[in-house]
Amino acid sequence: MGELDPRPVAQATAEQTFGDFMKWTKWTVYGSLAFFLAVTSCNFGVETGEAKTGSQYDGSVYAPSNLNGCKNFKCP
Repeated sequence: MGELDPRPVAQATAEQTFGDFMKWTKWTVYGSLAFFLAVTSCNFGVETGEAKTGSQYDGSVYAPSNLNGCKNFKCP
């Protein structure tokens, strides 16, 4: 028959695939770190300081005004 040994071909293919996987994984980690650093440098989008605008917490909107005398979550 001849020499039809699939082991060297499989070994070369496995090494190439593993190298490509490691390259992809490294770039994914680098990209994730860059994104995280960019977002943290912007304070995660939270506005602070004198010129802050937009979505700010307003406690009166979330005040429980419909309890009608209920205390400690027990209503008569």
